[in-house]
Amino acid sequence: MTTTTPAKQSDDILVRSPGPQELHPTRTRRRRRALELSLAIAVPLALILLWQLAATQSWIDDRVYPAPSTILADGWDRAADGDLWPDVWATLKRVLSGYAIGTLAGYLLGLLMGSISLIRAALEPLLDALYVVPKLALLPVFLNMFGLGEGPQVALVAATVFFFVWISTMAAVLSVPAGHRDAGQVFGASPWQMFRHVLLPASLPAVLVGARIAAGVAVLVIVASEQIAAANGLGHLIFDARALFQNDVMFVGIVCVAVLGVVFSELVRLAGRLLTPWAPRDRGRSQS
Repeated sequence: MTTTTPAKQSDDILVRSPGPQELHPTRTRRRRRALELSLAIAVPLALILLWQLAATQSWIDDRVYPAPSTILADGWDRAADGDLWPDVWATLKRVLSGYAIGTLAGYLLGLLMGSISLIRAALEPLLDALYVVPKLALLPVFLNMFGLGEGPQVALVAATVFFFVWISTMAAVLSVPAGHRDAGQVFGASPWQMFRHVLLPASLPAVLVGARIAAGVAVLVIVASEQIAAANGLGHLIFDARALFQNDVMFVGIVCVAVLGVVFSELVRLAGRLLTPWAPRDRGRSQS
């Protein structure tokens, strides 16, 4: 009788034991988020403390670079006296107005150009040429069109936001998989149904990413514009304080701009997460 023995197990087989992420996924995610939050707080705080130490120890000239405590005290006083809020509101009003106009125009045109090839062929070369023009270079044009006042500021923000939203929308619509479109056609979807149930859900996450980037850029552009053609606003406050050698006031304006930009971008990001719960998050809990 012939017997067979089992083949000897190869020594080259690699065995991987499950790690903490597989054994305790919830705990691992919590620790990861806690670490990320700690780093996000610790690094800016360390830099601020170093700045404070350098100013108090005269390592830097505190007349040019005031200590953070001085900036905070001056900002608190200006806010309590009501001197800061008119400039904050003027900048915020221009940003919100221009952002709304630019987002709506960019989204509608991006949808049309992404959906209809003839419109894309007719307009894309012109818009590409205008896109590379620095937006501040358009401010004299808007001054000629709208005169002094709020018009040029709002138009400049709208033009800046328009290009970011237009590019992201058109690219998002063009990148919708052909299989999605084919499925809609197989089920006899009308043009409106194709847009409502196929193009919009598939493209909206990428569109909102572009809108969030545009929110930060809008704040940057309006601050630069306000130093040239505005009598109020945070940009005017910053550059007017610099001309008067009021460096503590200048840094108060810079801090306000930073806070405004971060809050505005985060609000747009939060709106995007609420509007597109099916989309992967751009940060935070990893998707399985």
